[in-house]
Amino acid sequence: MQRYFASYSTENDCFIVTGEDCHHIAKVMRMKEKDQIICVSEEQRTAVCSIAEISTDFVKAYVIEWKEESVELPVHVTIVSGLPKGDKLEWIIQKGTELGAAQFIPFTAARSVVKWDEKKADKKVNRWTRIAKEAAEQSHRSLVPEVMHPLNMKALIKAGEPYDVKLIAFEEKAKEGETSVLTRNLQQLKAGSSLLIVFGPEGGLTSEEVEILTKNGYQACGLGPRILRTETAPLYLLSAVSYHLELLR
Repeated sequence: MQRYFASYSTENDCFIVTGEDCHHIAKVMRMKEKDQIICVSEEQRTAVCSIAEISTDFVKAYVIEWKEESVELPVHVTIVSGLPKGDKLEWIIQKGTELGAAQFIPFTAARSVVKWDEKKADKKVNRWTRIAKEAAEQSHRSLVPEVMHPLNMKALIKAGEPYDVKLIAFEEKAKEGETSVLTRNLQQLKAGSSLLIVFGPEGGLTSEEVEILTKNGYQACGLGPRILRTETAPLYLLSAVSYHLELLR
């Protein structure tokens, strides 16, 4: 059954699907009235719905049954990625969404080869957001992760202030055989808490960047004995979070 994030009307007990999703229902899936879909509200409530009306601008679907789901990670995880080359960030957002990330923050790191073009900023972020939304629907998430505009170091430090745990995935720690920081923090995380972790671009983070972050409450950690690519490391982290906080509990 197809899943869509839509606007819910309490007055009429129905969802209104618009935009590309409306087109997807009518033209791609070729659905008809009385066909069933799953809709997710802004409040992260999920319902099985029956299509009542299909127009060029919207699809109206009435609630048949509200579903009780527990599909989100018990902690809020934000992935900070040093801007990588090519479409690697799109991959991180897509697969990171499937694995439960709640937010993605691109980071203009010192070794980022890609230079951020403010003229194309909105178009780029809109594309990333659309990728997150489609991945959230595919993986049956109850929320669409937020994708922010890229931040510099100063803005990143400010954005990280409210988080309960702040980590840095630093390859030098992996080379040193460090294994305790990530494990200890995952074991101590409680449901409802928040975790932010910074990953470098292809060339990694500089020692100066790590020093600045450490002075602002971040802990550098290794992700096992192997050196992971910039697009692989966030997925490793999210898998570890799921294992510790969902499978082991």
